[in-house]
Amino acid sequence: MIWTVELAAVLDEAPFPATRDELIEWAERNGSPQQVLDNLYELEEIEQGEDVVYEGIEDIWPDYIGKEDFFHNEDDEGFDYDNV
Repeated sequence: MIWTVELAAVLDEAPFPATRDELIEWAERNGSPQQVLDNLYELEEIEQGEDVVYEGIEDIWPDYIGKEDFFHNEDDEGFDYDNV
């Protein structure tokens, strides 16, 4: 499973908390890239009838760099996080 910031960013709008199957279903409905789907399929499977619930992207990829991790001043002229 290989995550990049671009791939993980696809999950920024995912319906967390969610199970693996819920994330896969959401990703398929939203036309996520195949690599995102492949990564989600590799997540921990359901064991003995219990669902693993992911509270956020950090549960999937602990090293994820989110918007709050950037030290930019969003008030700076021309700064647009969506273009980072």
